[in-house]
Amino acid sequence: MPWNSEGGGGGNQGPWGQGPWGQGGGGGPKRPNQGGGGRGPNPPDLDDLIRKSQDKLKQVLPQGGGGRWGWILPLALIALFVVYNSIYQVQPDERGVVLRFGTFDRVAEPGLHFALWPVETMEKPRVGAVRQINIGNDGGEAQMLTSDKNIINVPFSVFWRINDAQSFLFNVADQERTIRAVSQSAMREVVGQTRAQAILTTGKNAVEAQVMEITQGLLDEYKAGVTITSINLGDVQPPREVADAFAEVVRAGQNQQQLINEAEQYRNQQIRLAEGEAAKLIEDANGYKASVVAQAEGESARFLSVYEEYKQARGVTRERIFLETMEQILGQTNKVIMESGGNGQGVVPYLPLPEVQRRQNNQVPQN
Repeated sequence: MPWNSEGGGGGNQGPWGQGPWGQGGGGGPKRPNQGGGGRGPNPPDLDDLIRKSQDKLKQVLPQGGGGRWGWILPLALIALFVVYNSIYQVQPDERGVVLRFGTFDRVAEPGLHFALWPVETMEKPRVGAVRQINIGNDGGEAQMLTSDKNIINVPFSVFWRINDAQSFLFNVADQERTIRAVSQSAMREVVGQTRAQAILTTGKNAVEAQVMEITQGLLDEYKAGVTITSINLGDVQPPREVADAFAEVVRAGQNQQQLINEAEQYRNQQIRLAEGEAAKLIEDANGYKASVVAQAEGESARFLSVYEEYKQARGVTRERIFLETMEQILGQTNKVIMESGGNGQGVVPYLPLPEVQRRQNNQVPQN
């Protein structure tokens, strides 16, 4: 039945059985944009459109759409729709997890795969992407208590990736929220066992390593299928109310470290000097040892040579030894020569020439 018929008259009915569009009979909806007594453009004839569409469909279908071949086109369209929804492309950084009736069936590697829809569906988590979770940037959840009862702000970032797509999808409901809660709990545990000064200065790397180890261990227990790649501490600062006091402590620690370094430097210097003196004494002792040994060996060789001469000419050798001994003894003493006998003159004048020469050498010149 057309939306509107040309001409006016009570016999023409609208779509709900009321009078024509724009006329008072029947109380049906009025045609929009209707002026005082004029008529606007007519709406499309719905029945005519449906009839034309049916005619075109009959022309496409075999034998005009009748008989036993009338179901082929709908079935083909349904098959194409199923095939279209059953083909999946898994990217290199993804893993396809095929679900059959909502339960795990298999894992698909990167490439083109077929999973019969709607019996099977595929989830494609990105296992190659490294994700980041920032904790404590808003300041509220960053406040933590240290072992020395100080409160400091410890913002940090957690970097993680998927290592097992099946475990990641089925073992933990809200993965990112779980990682956030586990890493924050681990950070509070480690900070609670560490002094504030260490976290503010030299202990950041140790804290990061401990938090990463604890977080990874807990996630492995949960079988979350996640690998923590790194934990990075942010700008660790004390609260504003006590920032000046912490700064004083840091400066005192720096001064202490400077004094320790200076003491270490002085100690190393003294150790090197002592080692040098010890080495010198050792070298002197070794030289003295070599000298004494060489002198002893020389005396021994001299004694043996004299002994050999003594065995060959005992009288001559005995006299020579006596003269050499007397020369050595008398050469170091003051001597008085007495001439005895009948013609002796008593004390013989003697000029000790070596003594005179020694006195001349020791005499200091006067201006």
